Amino acid sequence: MTKVQRHFHLQRPIDEPLMEQIALVNSIYGIERVRLEPSGNLMVEYDATRLNTAQIEGVLERAGIPVAEVAA
Repeated sequence: MTKVQRHFHLQRPIDEPLMEQIALVNSIYGIERVRLEPSGNLMVEYDATRLNTAQIEGVLERAGIPVAEVAA
């Protein structure tokens, strides 16, 4: 397993429905952890042998989580 972390900026304020959507993403195979950071960013840690960045972005989009990747 190769763990990779990507940071995304949430495009809207956090609310209960968004928290539920984030919790659902956390249960997807290959995603190890999803964490809301104090900065308001979303950190996604995933297994790079199972998923790639484009797939992570697609998962977040399909879940209705409005994000933009934070530049490294």
